This record gives sequence, structure tokens and C-alpha cells, in this order.
Amino acid sequence: MDVTKYPPNVGVNDCVILFDGVCKLCNVWSQFIIKVDTQQRFKLCSVQSPEGQIILNHFEMPTDHFDTMLYVEGNQYFDKSDAFLNIVNKLRFPWRLLTIFKIIPKGLRNWLYDRIALNRYKLFGQYDYCILPTKENDNRFLKSESEK
Repeated sequence: MDVTKYPPNVGVNDCVILFDGVCKLCNVWSQFIIKVDTQQRFKLCSVQSPEGQIILNHFEMPTDHFDTMLYVEGNQYFDKSDAFLNIVNKLRFPWRLLTIFKIIPKGLRNWLYDRIALNRYKLFGQYDYCILPTKENDNRFLKSESEK
């Protein structure tokens, strides 16, 4: 019997975006998702949070340095440009049009992604601590079972 193991706090239909909570670019991306994801398909989770660390461990990803956004859909994950393209594919028009970049070979897409990711603190800055969700958008963040 094949048993599919899901990351802790992630259900079959969950779509979770893990982001670097101290990165200013990543926080802008998270606010963008909250604004344009009117169907509330996505949950957000900082990689520095306990929930984020557990998910990273589940997929055997580094828990002490963060070079990529991770997108978790059920029991699978996508990183780098695949994460970005899978996310925008679930957004409404016109954002979905960004999936046109799938025509670029994955190696080149990821190389471009890495250039931004590896220099994001220099280019955009960083916070000294993770930004906390506001009361208005707290429901958009992944919670542990004990917090639900």
C-alpha cells in the first residue's frame, strides 16, 4: 500500500508559500499575494517560523539559510522559478500570463532566479526580525494544529 505523507500542518488541498520573513522583497511578494489572491487559495508561512522549519525539515531542505521561495501543494514542493510559475498560474488574469516564461529553459530560469535570490538583501534590504501578520490578514498564514 502506498501511503502519501504530507508535511505537518499541510492538508491535501493546501497551497502554502514559504518565504524568507526578514527579506523585504519576500515580504512585498507576500503582501502582493494577499492582495491579488482574492479566492484565498494560498497560505503564507515564514521559513523562520516553527511551522516553516518543520516543512523545510520534511522536504530535507536547509533550515539555516534560505536561497529560494518554496511552494508546497499537498505533499509536493516546488522551488525557484517553478515555485513562482506554479503560484502565478493559480492567480487570476492578468497575473496568470506570467506563465509564458515557462518557454524559457528551466536551467536559465533558475539561474536568473538565483541571481535575484542571492542578492536580494543587497538589492532590497532586510528586516532585523520577521514581520508579523496583521489582524486583517492573520487568517492567510499557516498555523500549527494547536493554533487553529
